Order: sequence, then structure tokens, then C-alpha cells
Amino acid sequence: MSESINTLDELLNDPMVQLVMARDRVRPAEIRLLLEKARKRASDDSRIDQASVPPAHVVARSCLKQWLYR
Repeated sequence: MSESINTLDELLNDPMVQLVMARDRVRPAEIRLLLEKARKRASDDSRIDQASVPPAHVVARSCLKQWLYR
């Protein structure tokens, strides 16, 4: 992955990221939805001034619930 990636589109179009997503059966739309939910939740929280992505352990816990227990 290049150090010059600046946008989500660039990240999702990276061949290595695409390989990992294919292996994990993750679609780009799912990533976008996850980030949009995080942005909305952060903007709804009056303590947070700027939208942020949740910590990795929170994302991992969410992924376990969605994909490993089906």
C-alpha cells in the first residue's frame, strides 16, 4: 500500500486491500456503511467535536458479531 493514499476510494481500490477484503468476504459498501455509522454516531455525541473512526477493538467486536456467528 502506498503512503500517498488520501481517500477512502483510494484505499478501497488498493489491490492488496481488495485481496484482503475478498479473503474476508467484505464488500466496499460494508466498509462505507460502517464508517458512515461511526461518523453519525460521533456527530450525535455532543462530547466529540469532530467525527472519528472507532478503535480497532470496537470494529473487531462488531465484525465478530456480524460474520463469525452466522
